[in-house]
Amino acid sequence: MALIEFRNVRKAFGSKVVYEDLTLDINRGESLTIIGGSGTGKSVLLKLLIGLLRCDGGTISVDGEDITEYSESELVRIRQRIGMLFQGAALFDSLDVRENLAYGLREHLRLSEEEIDSRVAESLGYVGLSGIEEMWPADLSGGMKKRVALARAVTARPEVLLYDEPTTGLDPINTTRINRLILHLKKTLCVTSVVVTHDLQSAYTVSDRLAMIADGRVIFAGTAEQIRSTEDPMVRDFIEGNAPHDEDTETLLRVVG
Repeated sequence: MALIEFRNVRKAFGSKVVYEDLTLDINRGESLTIIGGSGTGKSVLLKLLIGLLRCDGGTISVDGEDITEYSESELVRIRQRIGMLFQGAALFDSLDVRENLAYGLREHLRLSEEEIDSRVAESLGYVGLSGIEEMWPADLSGGMKKRVALARAVTARPEVLLYDEPTTGLDPINTTRINRLILHLKKTLCVTSVVVTHDLQSAYTVSDRLAMIADGRVIFAGTAEQIRSTEDPMVRDFIEGNAPHDEDTETLLRVVG
C-alpha cells in the first residue's frame, strides 16, 4: 500500500477548477516530483496534504488514515510526520537561526533546551551549515536561507519531506547544492520526498518517479526514462518546452513576423 494516496480529489477556487479528478499514489521512501504548467495546482497538492487547504471531493490518506475530514487538532498529529520547505523559505525575520529551528520543536515536542540545542546543531549539520545558530535571516544569502529552511523542516525528524519549488531563484551552484541535499536527506533520514518544481533538470536529478498534472488530473506518472520516451503529446510538449499553438500565439507571430 502506498504511504500517501489521493483518490478522485476535486478542488476549485470559485469558478477556477484546479482538480477535477486527481488520483495519485506516493510510495514509502521514494522521491516523487510533481511537474506541470503554471496554474495546474502543483503547490495546491502539498497544501491539501498538510491541511492548509481542504479538498472539495475525493479522499486523501496517509498511511491508511483518511485525513480528508480531520479537524485542525487531528491534523496536528499528521503534520508532525511531515516537514515542508516553503517556496520563499519562510524564515522568521525576528528570530535568529537557532530560534527559527527551535520554534517547531518547542511547539510540538517535549524536549529539554539541551536536547533542542543538539537537534538544531544536528539539523544544520545535515545541510552543511554547522555553527551559524546566532546568524539572522537578513544576513543569509538566498541559498543559505533555503538550506536553513530545509534544516528547520527536518528538526522534528519527519517521515515525509515536501519541497515547494526548492531551487527557484537560486544560481546553478546553489541549485546543484539543494538537489544534492534532497538526495542526501532521503538517504540519511530515509524520508519520503515530494518535490514540486518547474525545473526539469532538477526533477530528473532527484526523482525516482515524476507525476505530471494537467487538465485537473495526473496525466502521467513514471520514471525519468519513461517520461523521456513517452508518446503522449501533452507530456512531450511540456518536457520539450513547446508552447501551445493557440489564437494568442498566432496573433503574436503575425505581429513580430
